[in-house]
Amino acid sequence: MSTGTATEVMSVARHVDASPEAVFRVLADPGRHAAIDGTGWVREPLDDGAISGAGQVFGVGMFHSNHPDGDYRMHNRVEVFDPPRALAWQPGQYGPDGEIGYGGWIWRYDLEPAGGGTRVTLTYDWSAVPAFLREHISFPPFGEEHLTRSLDNLAALV
Repeated sequence: MSTGTATEVMSVARHVDASPEAVFRVLADPGRHAAIDGTGWVREPLDDGAISGAGQVFGVGMFHSNHPDGDYRMHNRVEVFDPPRALAWQPGQYGPDGEIGYGGWIWRYDLEPAGGGTRVTLTYDWSAVPAFLREHISFPPFGEEHLTRSLDNLAALV
């Protein structure tokens, strides 16, 4: 396991005993995201089917005790879709105007063959979060242990 934190980017890497293709298939299935998530905030998928390309939006139910509603929904726009090497998305929420607004943080998984399995790097990048959101949300909203648990959960699923 290796970790690294820059000012507004946090990443953790670990070896997973599965091929990059197998790891990517799990990551591309929003129905598996709740089992991967190290915080327990991610709940059920809101859409059927796998992630299939950049620009796609997929929704997930969420829960956080500090959220004003407790239960809420995130609609994630796929920013990188490069099977079996990389997958990244930017979470957002629908506003009262019916448009999705994105907060400026990105989740990214990078996969590379290594030692008969895959080296998976999970990165959380909040460098593009605008000042007005930083007034209401502390970044990062969790520590590196969340990313480490997420990769441990992913390794167990594959």
